[in-house]
Amino acid sequence: MKFTALPSSLAALAFLQGALLPTNAFHAPANTSLQHPKLTHSASSAVTHQNNHHRGALATISQVKTTSTALPISTASSNEDPYSSPQLDTDALTKYAVAAITELTLFSATFQLLDLALAQLDTQLPLPAVAFLFYGASLKSRVFNPLNNQRPDRAKAVEGEGSKGFGDRVMPSWTPPGVIFPIMWVLIIGPIRAYSAALVVSSTGSFFCLPIMAFMLHLTIGDVWNTINNTEKRYGAAVIGVLCVVISAANAGYQYSTVDPLAGQLLGGTCLWLVTAAALITDTWRLNPAENGEKVPLYPVKGEAETSFMWFNKGEGEE
Repeated sequence: MKFTALPSSLAALAFLQGALLPTNAFHAPANTSLQHPKLTHSASSAVTHQNNHHRGALATISQVKTTSTALPISTASSNEDPYSSPQLDTDALTKYAVAAITELTLFSATFQLLDLALAQLDTQLPLPAVAFLFYGASLKSRVFNPLNNQRPDRAKAVEGEGSKGFGDRVMPSWTPPGVIFPIMWVLIIGPIRAYSAALVVSSTGSFFCLPIMAFMLHLTIGDVWNTINNTEKRYGAAVIGVLCVVISAANAGYQYSTVDPLAGQLLGGTCLWLVTAAALITDTWRLNPAENGEKVPLYPVKGEAETSFMWFNKGEGEE
């Protein structure tokens, strides 16, 4: 009986020992003498290559997702309509103000130096010479303005072709022929401005005086307006700008009249042409709406154009 129970006890003990041992106790270690070295290296290389392949696939998928997500965003931003939610272009307004102050300052310094030189020489310029000086200032005042405020090309306007500010947009049906504009500005408005200014200088004995500076303010506003209307094509802001041109001309005419009534009447007469130009600009604004069919705002809108100083941008030239 005792010898019969002994095998049963040993069998039970062996069963319990196997149940208590960890599972990997029955597996050979990774680097055992039973494994073949070449087989082990091949298996390890295969696993490494497979892991690298999975990593490369995941990286490629990640790049595809990133690219496909970024494309619609960049496309939407490039096609964004500035008039969908218009914002005031404060940068443009600041540059307009800086340009106007610069031009008025240069005119002021030029006239003061001219007065000083004439006083030192104890002489006065004859009336025709003064008129010629102001005729040049009327036509080329923009040389003192850092903005790109070029006028429409006269030759193209005469031929009926489009240029900046004329024929490059939808124009009213009652727009005068292109040949009328150079005739008015060069042969009528320019000489009237020149002669009336010469009368004022002759009466005051000075170039740097309030009436003349009021006229320079009128020219300065006109130069800034040319930038807005011709170069930047801000149809809404051009309406307000041309009204400022008319008001400044009326103010200059009034200042002239306090010194020389004839000079005031002459310069005030140019307002008739300027009012016609203002009506033309207003009608042009009406005929050139935004893409959504609404009229563009009557102020500079951020994104509709870029305002830059031509003095510091050599790539921009005049026609």
